[in-house]
This record gives sequence, structure tokens and C-alpha cells, in this order.
Amino acid sequence: MALNTIEFECKSASPAQLLKTRQHFGVVGSGDLEVLMEPADLGGGVTVKIVTPVSGFDELWHRVFGKFIETSNLGDVRVEINDNNATPAVVMLRLQQTLTQATS
Repeated sequence: MALNTIEFECKSASPAQLLKTRQHFGVVGSGDLEVLMEPADLGGGVTVKIVTPVSGFDELWHRVFGKFIETSNLGDVRVEINDNNATPAVVMLRLQQTLTQATS
């Protein structure tokens, strides 16, 4: 099975450095994914790398991340996702869970 790698950057209108330490949440399993977040000095930006067996959904990944970054104001973070066919709802849930874990 060939894996598709998607990489892009995004930035909130009001970025905040919410992460103090590296975070890991979730597992790579059928219909699920793992999220890795690491604080980084990116001028308030967020870099995203997604590895997924699914191709053709790059724009959907951009929209999901855009919504998450705007609603959370997350900034100065490197995000890596290892996906195994997760739906957009599961992606958003895991991102929110990772951020909640980081800020608890």
C-alpha cells in the first residue's frame, strides 16, 4: 500500500503558544489516527505533515486544519498525523483531545 504525504503551513489570525511540551495522542488503527504535536518557534505558524493511505483529500485536510487552528488559536507548533482512514470528525476530535491534554 502506497502512503500519501501531505505537508502545508497555516496560521491563526491570533496565534497563541499553547503547547509547552511534546504531545502524543491516539493510535494508528483502522479508522483512527495518532497526533504528534511539538512546540516550535514558527512565528505563530503551524506546520502540518500528514501520512495517510488515502489520496485525493488534500483540500479536505486543509479545511479541517484551518478550522481547528482558527478555533483554537494554536500557534508555534509542528503537527504530525499518522492516519489510517479516519473521518474528518475523528480527525477534529483527536486534534482537540491532544490540545486538551496539552493544556490540562
